[in-house]
Amino acid sequence: MATEHSPAAPNLDRIQRWMQACIQNQGTCEEAIESERARAAIPAAEARKIVKPSATLEPLERLDIYRGMYLLRMEEALAIDYPALKHFLGDDTFMRLVARFVDVYPSRSYTLNRLGDHLPEFLATVEDIRSPGFCRELARLEYALTQVFDEQETPRMTQEAIQSVPEDAWENARLKPVAAFRLGEFDYPVSEYVGAVDEENAFPRIRKRKTFVVAYRSNFRVQRLDLTKSAYQMLSELASGKKLGDTLMASAAWRPKVKESQLFEWFREWMSEGLFQAVEL
Repeated sequence: MATEHSPAAPNLDRIQRWMQACIQNQGTCEEAIESERARAAIPAAEARKIVKPSATLEPLERLDIYRGMYLLRMEEALAIDYPALKHFLGDDTFMRLVARFVDVYPSRSYTLNRLGDHLPEFLATVEDIRSPGFCRELARLEYALTQVFDEQETPRMTQEAIQSVPEDAWENARLKPVAAFRLGEFDYPVSEYVGAVDEENAFPRIRKRKTFVVAYRSNFRVQRLDLTKSAYQMLSELASGKKLGDTLMASAAWRPKVKESQLFEWFREWMSEGLFQAVEL
């Protein structure tokens, strides 16, 4: 591509805004340069002179190469963050969803790492896809997993630190979770579906069923741990900063079928998995 060097030639800022408008437009190349956004930067007649022909391609054909690569790059970035959603919808439907999504939420950052931040929000407005409720929940879980992946590293409590806490101090102890930690309550078995895509287990039936998940990073890998409702309630209480003793006392209301020994087994598992970074006494 080249620009004219005459004094009347548009400046770089106008060319960039025009180029962005053309690339993001989902119509034909002719429709793109005639669009309101593109014409606001550079009139269509003037725009036709910006892109020079090559030995084999006309100006609009050259522009179309950039337009085609834009959507492919957006799809690639979103597929990295939402592989299970892509698997569920299929390649073609997912690509169409990406085109609709980036039309509403175009990339506005130097990095594509944050491109999918609004996808769960966008899916809340979409009904014309297969099992929209399941897709929303699946996207919500996958977004939480990307947050865990990108979260800052915080130290995990060591076994020595745990053993250094006096036994009689645990009752008033407050636990601080690591930064790479997310809890989720879902209306569908979305964690099981993510696991099936990763070949961890069989695919679940896509029907409404309450599920509970904690996502965290351990040894530089994002992990998921499926929880029972009681375990989820207990972990939520602890992660919110409530004292261990108060949490165990309150648990009597929501764990009528859970033995106290099970509570301590969960607690030991969460500590060993490194879900907490510190104990505040």
